[in-house]
Amino acid sequence: MFAQTALIRPELPDDDAAVETLHEIAFGPGRFAKTAYRLREGVPFDPDLSFVAVHGPTVIGSVRLTPIFIGTTPATLLGPLVVHPGLQSRGTGRQLMQAAMAATQAKRAGPILLVGDRGYYEPLGFTLVRPGTIVLPGPVDPNRLLLAPAGAEGPFAGAVRKARPGRA
Repeated sequence: MFAQTALIRPELPDDDAAVETLHEIAFGPGRFAKTAYRLREGVPFDPDLSFVAVHGPTVIGSVRLTPIFIGTTPATLLGPLVVHPGLQSRGTGRQLMQAAMAATQAKRAGPILLVGDRGYYEPLGFTLVRPGTIVLPGPVDPNRLLLAPAGAEGPFAGAVRKARPGRA
């Protein structure tokens, strides 16, 4: 489809439809039932921490971070990270993650929590959360619950809950 490297830039309001289409292509309707999705529901993602990958006018990838709390600590929930399935394994996801992590640290938005593949995220600075330390409000595979401090001081522990809209 595209052979060149994508441009990474902040997500703009006009990108929303293209990003939602990528989510549908990559994750399907089952995404709505997942615990991480339910935590994001009704809470806007932080536009300062959310990026798209574009090739020309086409959005080919996206990463969004949504404000949450871990106990009483402000934090962010990553996700979803998505790259068009036909364009994966070219470094675009890693570029999106690096942009989001740098912005999170610069904004001092707290640690980044995610549910994802250890093999993919550990090289980016994420570590497995010790079971029982951070508790999500629904089922999650404990081998996929990961955290990166993003410059914040731990320890991080407690129940994860939505941030109020407008906290970003």
